[in-house]
Amino acid sequence: MNLRRPASAPVRAIKKLLSHHEIATLLLLMHAPIDVMAATPDVASLQEYGYVEIVSPDAGASKVRLTEDGNAVLRGLGVK
Repeated sequence: MNLRRPASAPVRAIKKLLSHHEIATLLLLMHAPIDVMAATPDVASLQEYGYVEIVSPDAGASKVRLTEDGNAVLRGLGVK
């Protein structure tokens, strides 16, 4: 049985152990982006780790959403 990862497959590792609050925030963001004004302090940490990003689809309506790395963390936890 060949269990080796193909050379083209990216390797993502959790950059830091996440708190239960940070994991809960990722789970909330999995369902829908949240308004920046409703963001908790955990969002700043998750943004620093590269798991979330702030986007502005419309002028003045900034939202926080998961990045590909954030989605990878949730897949690693077996959620996605």
